Amino acid sequence: MAGERLNGSGKAHSETEADAPPEAVLELASGCVRFVAGRYGVTLDFTQDTLPLVDQYVRDARGDAAQRPETLALLAASVGAYLGEVMRREHGAFWFAEGDHPAWRLYFTHVYLACNPLGMVLEALDPELAEGWHAHFEIDPADADVVASRLAAIPEVEAEVYSLPSTRMEALTIVHEALRANMEAQNVADVRFGPDDYR
Repeated sequence: MAGERLNGSGKAHSETEADAPPEAVLELASGCVRFVAGRYGVTLDFTQDTLPLVDQYVRDARGDAAQRPETLALLAASVGAYLGEVMRREHGAFWFAEGDHPAWRLYFTHVYLACNPLGMVLEALDPELAEGWHAHFEIDPADADVVASRLAAIPEVEAEVYSLPSTRMEALTIVHEALRANMEAQNVADVRFGPDDYR
């Protein structure tokens, strides 16, 4: 696949499509906005600047979920959808939001990169339950060395800190920039990735 996409097989993915997340995602993300507003009196606006407040909500929700484990699924889904929407709006991506939540993905259009933000938040709430939720970044194996060398230059953080939404967003930005720089170096920066590239 890497050879094909370097030859320009990535199909144009319109901004119109990327700007239209599924209704299920919007409903969940709106739930996160309501939860945070109800707890702290602040309305989230889907920008990266709001993620530290979402971090605090996740920290507080850990204690709540320990006493009411039945709330974990809804918490992970709503906060994960919000995180994914921040990622999508910042870097350009589109959702696959069909089936059970572990199967959901956010697919990026300017680089070959996928993740499940719902899984990321579940990992922050309860790492043991996040198995199989694809909470990591999925990239083309041909890009692994590029990404690994970039991440190796970043100071390590504790797992609990890394799992928070703002840190995941920072990591995503680093990975996205590394992949873009690699594409520019190979003169394929104009390639865009769509659903066919991720099947």
